[in-house]
Amino acid sequence: MDEIDQQIIAILKENGRAAYVDIGKKTGLSEGAVRKRITALIKSGDIKKFTIEAGFKTGAKAITLLSVNPAYPTSKISQELIKLPNVETVHEVTGQYDIAVVISASSVTEVNQCVEQVRGVEGVTNTNTMIILRQY
Repeated sequence: MDEIDQQIIAILKENGRAAYVDIGKKTGLSEGAVRKRITALIKSGDIKKFTIEAGFKTGAKAITLLSVNPAYPTSKISQELIKLPNVETVHEVTGQYDIAVVISASSVTEVNQCVEQVRGVEGVTNTNTMIILRQY
């Protein structure tokens, strides 16, 4: 990944709906070159997905910290968690907990339903959920 790829990713992080033409103007590339680079970034895994992030007026977010049974590979549990509806991101972390999951839903009730699904994943032994009140 070169500097222009990094610029493209930064533009898409700011506005995932940015037009290829607009990205091209900001990076000095043609629309076709931007399209090819984005396709290559997706194929290489540097861009995993394009998402919509609901604002707090229309949704609820939470961070759930998980402890994992040492008999279960953390990476396999992470792969199962990311498949759950409303799970936005999964991070394997150090410290008291093994995994941090960011949940995004339309309501606190829906967040709670997702947390229940997280608790049902085999190998998850403990959870600690925090509802996000404000995001900057």
